[in-house]
Amino acid sequence: MEMGSRTEVDEDGDNNKGRMWDLDQQFDRSIEEEAGRLKNMYTEKQTSPLLLLRLAFQSLGVVYGDLGTSPLYVFYNTFPEEIVDPEDVVGALSLIIYSLTLIPLLKYVFVVCKANDNGQGGTFALYSLLCRHANVKIIPNQHRTDEELTTYSCSTLIHEKSFAAKTKRWLEKDTYRKNALLILVLFGTCNVIGDGILTPAISVLSASGGLKVAHPRMSNGVILVVAVVILVGLFSMQHYGTDKVSWLFAPIVFLWFITTGGIGAYNIWKYGSSVLKAFSPVYIFRYFKRRRKDGWTSLGGIMLSITGTEALFADLAHFSVSAVQLAFTVVVFPCLLLAYSGQAAYLFNKGDHVIDPFYRSIPDCIYWPVFVIATLAAIVASQAAISATYSIVKQALAHGCFPRVKVVHTSKNFLGQIYVPDINWILMVLCIFVTAGFKNQSQIANAYGTAVVLVMLVTTVLMTLIMILVWRSHWIIVILFTGLSLVVECTYFSAVLFKMDQGGWVPLVIAAAFLLIMYVWHYGTVKRYEFEMHGKVSMAWILGLGPSLGLVRVPGTGLVYTELASGVPHMFSHFITNLPAIHSVLVFVCVKYLPVYTVPEEERFVVKRVGPKNFHMFRCIARYGYKDLHKKDDDFEKKLFDNLFLFVRLESMMEGCSDSEEYSWSEPPSEHSRDGNEGGNTMVSSSVNSTVVSYMNMGQISRSQTEMDELEFLNRCRDAGVVHILGNTMVRARKDARFYKRIAIDYIYAFLRKICRENSAIFNVPRESLLNVGQIIY
Repeated sequence: MEMGSRTEVDEDGDNNKGRMWDLDQQFDRSIEEEAGRLKNMYTEKQTSPLLLLRLAFQSLGVVYGDLGTSPLYVFYNTFPEEIVDPEDVVGALSLIIYSLTLIPLLKYVFVVCKANDNGQGGTFALYSLLCRHANVKIIPNQHRTDEELTTYSCSTLIHEKSFAAKTKRWLEKDTYRKNALLILVLFGTCNVIGDGILTPAISVLSASGGLKVAHPRMSNGVILVVAVVILVGLFSMQHYGTDKVSWLFAPIVFLWFITTGGIGAYNIWKYGSSVLKAFSPVYIFRYFKRRRKDGWTSLGGIMLSITGTEALFADLAHFSVSAVQLAFTVVVFPCLLLAYSGQAAYLFNKGDHVIDPFYRSIPDCIYWPVFVIATLAAIVASQAAISATYSIVKQALAHGCFPRVKVVHTSKNFLGQIYVPDINWILMVLCIFVTAGFKNQSQIANAYGTAVVLVMLVTTVLMTLIMILVWRSHWIIVILFTGLSLVVECTYFSAVLFKMDQGGWVPLVIAAAFLLIMYVWHYGTVKRYEFEMHGKVSMAWILGLGPSLGLVRVPGTGLVYTELASGVPHMFSHFITNLPAIHSVLVFVCVKYLPVYTVPEEERFVVKRVGPKNFHMFRCIARYGYKDLHKKDDDFEKKLFDNLFLFVRLESMMEGCSDSEEYSWSEPPSEHSRDGNEGGNTMVSSSVNSTVVSYMNMGQISRSQTEMDELEFLNRCRDAGVVHILGNTMVRARKDARFYKRIAIDYIYAFLRKICRENSAIFNVPRESLLNVGQIIY
């Protein structure tokens, strides 16, 4: 809580001071206990072994389906023609083994997953961590009190001459660097969305191809129709939620891993174990020496063995880190090694069967059961990328980088499990277009590989910054991690460049389209916020209007929604200059998202007074993390008023006892609030709700008559009716703006605002109590 001014104590003096000192001590202890309780509540809890096993099992159905079905198409895309030299198979297997070890196992499972933001993964989770440790956020709507949240978890101690401090200053110094970092994050996000389009296409089409192995005369058109039907069914199931879908999919994927591992072991036993010499990296050198350029371009196929790894990190929001690590090390990794080794043993002896080697290596007696499992597993494989897309879009929404879409939380137990209907159907349509357009898995694989390696490169850059600014790792460790990652990923990227004209351009087009949408939306959001900041009304103007604001104050409460966390919005002056009346109580409501995964309910609201008491004007800031959901019920309005009443009680109590600048709740106002717009009034966060109530219930502080009168007045105004006042802002580019800015604002941004959800839908405002205030921003 902040105090811009303090009130002197009555002359009765010394006895009251002594009693107040005792109460202060009790209150301080209560606050410390409450803070300790909250800290314990929101630190990562130790998961029980049973729950860990349950989550690890469920993660198979959501996280590892994509990575697990890669054996369906890796060798086919590595050797599109007949294998001449059997030693090439050993070299390819060696590349696969070390790719799986270096990227999914070492880089992602044991390093990148530790960079999660309280269990949240993906590029925006890394960006949120960076925003908390360096001033790189473009929209400056954060307040010093936001850093005091129990979930903010930012280490502020940093040596001035350290490399971390120098990197921090370098990033913060230039706006262009902040924009470049944001564009990098958006580019990575767009490629994850592209991955969500390409993964279902290649997985389902590869599985459907098993029909042609059993029936060679079957046309490609029939296989294509089967794939499209499967895709429609897959996306239609998403509204049931990750929890239900994972329970349905997890047994399938688990059975798939056991089956592929078993078939791999059978093929090694039947066709010889000589391929196991591929565990020696010497065969990688011999592979490139023998095949030269063909070996280099074949890396595009080898890289498909690690696709799905980037979705692994983005899907952390749906499960715990320990569960994801356990599932990979115990089930996924060993089964994949067996599956690839078994296929290699088969191809070592039958190099002419390189087309669909997985299906051809299945023993005849179990072909059809395995085909059914493979088809189901391929359907499930798409779930990893789809769930990752939902998570990353939700994070982008919270950062103001994506048009407003509906987000549905599908689980009461795990808040990270969400469903985004609009994105789901867009993914389905684009996925069907890609499947029908390419018609074969080879070109889709080229496109898929490009999207995957670009996301990995973005993650490497962000992880380097995380290791420097957040972890404060030794420079040798940073160089080792970054260097090793870039060597492997740049090598793969150079290989996919050779296939850019064979489908590799598709993810770039998809990423460019989504990047344009996201960046234009963020640009328009920033410009709107800048307009609000520069056009906000001064407190001197408000005070000049008097307690009635120069208008008739009618009974009722007006909730004025604004994006500003301080100051009176321009919309308000526009409103009162066009209408002759205003409500008796005004509350400026600011709903803002912070770069944290969640804001505890106890700390969600911050209330402060705007102007003198007889104006009856307040500000309420509702803070959310990117994992939180603005619920569709009356709970928000109820909590808002509860915190408003609490503020009045607490303010009255403070006026009666704060006689010293050393009072534990008194802090100097932050620079953000020194603009004269708040009137230097008390601010209280609802994080002290339970403590304050228990403190006031001690019966040692009586409410003043003034407090009782104001509470009664607020209650009467609430009962008289609550009106929600929202700004219906039209954004237009200035006439002297450059042509590309006019296109971005007047056409793209205007179109996105037209088709996305309205503010009234986001804030769940009932139509009968909604008042829109129109204005044009240039």
